[in-house]
Amino acid sequence: MSERVALVTGGSRGIGRGIVLALARAGWTTVVNYHSAAQAAKEVAAEATALGAKAAVVQADVGSAADRERLVQAALDLGSLELLVNNAGMAPRQRADLLQMSESSYDEVMNVNLRGPFFLTQRVAHAMIQQVEAGAGGAPKIINIGSVSAYASSTNRGEYCISKAGVAMMTALFADRLAEYGINVYEIRPGIIATDMTSVVQEKYDRMIDEGLTPIRRWGVPDDVARAVLAIAEGDFPFSTGEVFNVDGGFHLRRL
Repeated sequence: MSERVALVTGGSRGIGRGIVLALARAGWTTVVNYHSAAQAAKEVAAEATALGAKAAVVQADVGSAADRERLVQAALDLGSLELLVNNAGMAPRQRADLLQMSESSYDEVMNVNLRGPFFLTQRVAHAMIQQVEAGAGGAPKIINIGSVSAYASSTNRGEYCISKAGVAMMTALFADRLAEYGINVYEIRPGIIATDMTSVVQEKYDRMIDEGLTPIRRWGVPDDVARAVLAIAEGDFPFSTGEVFNVDGGFHLRRL
């Protein structure tokens, strides 16, 4: 159980890829989970290996109970599961006005962004508790990748906003429940980050950033989020749990 293992969902692209590589540089063994981007996941794992770390690629749909069990077991087989990063997420396939949103779109987004991560966290929590009680490994941590959409209304992707608001409460609930075991839970709340998901609205956000939407007038990049994950993973906030780390260029500030 000597290996420090980090399970990163949605680790093949964007923010997930940045997190995997940041952890690899620090010597973590990573489980690179992906849903459908097999080649991208293999490339990320190869990059992590080139950095001197171990990496395993595991296909799994976090919305599936059977896939979640297989994913967690793959992580446990590698060593001490000391970090879960719930990063996998999706935007609605089509942005639709709140009054036109379909039930199928709502269900799909909620399944990937909230239901799946909730029950994955539940499963991982049991494994982490067993490790703690057995005296194996270090102090486990769970990090949820949220979004400023937890509180900022976007009426053409309401299902995404609701899912991320749920992630915020999920963080608080698990932080409260797991504190007695020394398992700290955090939310990192990114703002406008340059990824595949935001590329479809690049011109809109370019304009809004130029006009002062954020005090720090630039796009965020995956490494901005990854740095925050690494600081938490390495134990830099031992007296914090349930905390929200805003990585948003100051978007959350109320300004006059």
